[in-house]
Amino acid sequence: MQIAIPLYDRFTALDAVGPYDVLGRLPGADLAFVAVEPGPVRTEQRTLALIADKALSEVPRPDIVMVPGGFGTRDLFDDEAILGWLREAHEHSKWTTSVCTGSLLLAAAGILDGVEAATHWLARDELAALGAIPVPERVVQRGKIVTAAGVSSGIDMALHLVALEAGEMAAQAIQLGIEYDSHPPFDAGSPEKAPTEVVEFMRTVGVENA
Repeated sequence: MQIAIPLYDRFTALDAVGPYDVLGRLPGADLAFVAVEPGPVRTEQRTLALIADKALSEVPRPDIVMVPGGFGTRDLFDDEAILGWLREAHEHSKWTTSVCTGSLLLAAAGILDGVEAATHWLARDELAALGAIPVPERVVQRGKIVTAAGVSSGIDMALHLVALEAGEMAAQAIQLGIEYDSHPPFDAGSPEKAPTEVVEFMRTVGVENA
């Protein structure tokens, strides 16, 4: 099963690497980081780069597309190199997925027109403006489209996908293998749970940080 994770300038590291660590353990997985041109692609912090081993054109029809989010998504809303690739890949994919603001790229490509989808909570209005229907859930599946909310939810989405492909036991085994048993020190991981002052602080920081 061919899995493609497209990278672009200023993507979020965990958006890509979290699902990579899960999906790469899927039996028969052939996973590749891809970009417009092969080579290193830097994250939004600029201190880390991942290597895209293949160009988008070399992987035109992957079985699974997994689009990470990041600050750089907004620079690609009119970039036909990646949007055109997403449309073509989605037409032939078994699963088209995203994490965080990666759903904005799917929406910009026209893939989420009228479709319920998840994204980072600060980007829900942007997602709606691009034609999708934002849903305040951690993982949303609508047909073959599976979208995840903020950064950490990409691991949940990937485990959901493994369960669909290989069964719940395989997904649980991978979860155990990566010891994904989250117990965060604070219960502030969503705007519905976080203290009001924390939510308002994040709103003042701005959607550019989503």
